[in-house]
Amino acid sequence: MKYEEIIIEKREYELLRQIISNADHNKDKTYKASIEKLTDELKSATIINNENMPIEVVRFNSIVTVQMPFGEPKSFQIVTPDKSDISKNKLSILAPMGLALFGYAVSDEIMWQFPSGINAIKILNVEQPDALQKE
Repeated sequence: MKYEEIIIEKREYELLRQIISNADHNKDKTYKASIEKLTDELKSATIINNENMPIEVVRFNSIVTVQMPFGEPKSFQIVTPDKSDISKNKLSILAPMGLALFGYAVSDEIMWQFPSGINAIKILNVEQPDALQKE
């Protein structure tokens, strides 16, 4: 892990807590396990201001390229549940993959429970479209 724990921007931390608290936790066991794991990670997360946020950390609206043990690398944009559209590679933060990646950084490898079982996900690249627009 690039950093000691996951890193989350202060306002995004509050938004994430709100989204999780409003989520239906009983959808299925994989979903429930993902929510519980992220909730546990949030207890030790480093919460920082936007100006100090490392650009390589996955956050809301990040475009993340990942490699799993099967298939080619895939890229997704991590979005709020209302903007989710898998046909456009917009992945809800509440999807197991979104929950798995949030707060981690480029080169991190995460073991996460998916419907197919526990899989390793390696983060190959993180882009911050919002950050690029501000430059």
